[in-house]
Amino acid sequence: MEPVLLERRDARGVVTLTMNRAASFNALSEEMLAALQGALDRIAADEAVRVVVLAAEGKAFCAGHNLKEMIATPQLDYYQRLFAQCSRMMLAIQQLPVPVIARVQGLATAAGCQLVAQCDLAVAAEDASFAVSGVNFGLFCSTPSVPLLRNVPAKQAMEMLVTGDFIDAREAQARGLINRAVPAAALDAEVERLVASILAKPRVAIAMGKELFYRQRDMGSEAAYQLAGQTMAANMMDSCAQEGVTAFTQKRKPDWS
Repeated sequence: MEPVLLERRDARGVVTLTMNRAASFNALSEEMLAALQGALDRIAADEAVRVVVLAAEGKAFCAGHNLKEMIATPQLDYYQRLFAQCSRMMLAIQQLPVPVIARVQGLATAAGCQLVAQCDLAVAAEDASFAVSGVNFGLFCSTPSVPLLRNVPAKQAMEMLVTGDFIDAREAQARGLINRAVPAAALDAEVERLVASILAKPRVAIAMGKELFYRQRDMGSEAAYQLAGQTMAANMMDSCAQEGVTAFTQKRKPDWS
């Protein structure tokens, strides 16, 4: 089987991490989370890296957590560990000394939308779509709400969270979730424009600036992630969420009666 995460580095110090599970819509399985964490840890220790591009294979950028994997272990301690693992990976993106650009070629839902929001910059194809849709399965997207609320105005973030409705790339740009929405054929060129602009600046200035940016804006994100992860774990133990996720994996409508 091909690696769950592909890693490519060019001579300029640009690392491209490509989620490589198109058949499962690049869901954040335990395997995917571990692969991303390992790659981010290696990058953090490598001063030759200048920029990270986070990409994906297939039609979807990332469909969020692997619900089949989640429903197979309906235990509170398992859910607590899973959401803590995801939160560590998300925070690792913010803690990198180099910018991380999401290259969004398709849909990004739930924790996949969280991943886009967590990246420092994001460029999306015009036909990409975004949602925090866990509420449709009885699971409020608590952990995705952490970076979403730090990207999108509060009422617009809340609307996305309580309705689970999709927005398109143009709307995502207007709300501040992504930087640019471009035709699919221009996606790589637009990402490269951002990369080239970053590479023209001193690495040390970018590193210091990124650290300061998040410290002054976001002093409490680790505490927010801890609370949100505990909330999601408890939510997953609720019978409505168990039924909603089971129904999703079985491709039927949930019965919450």
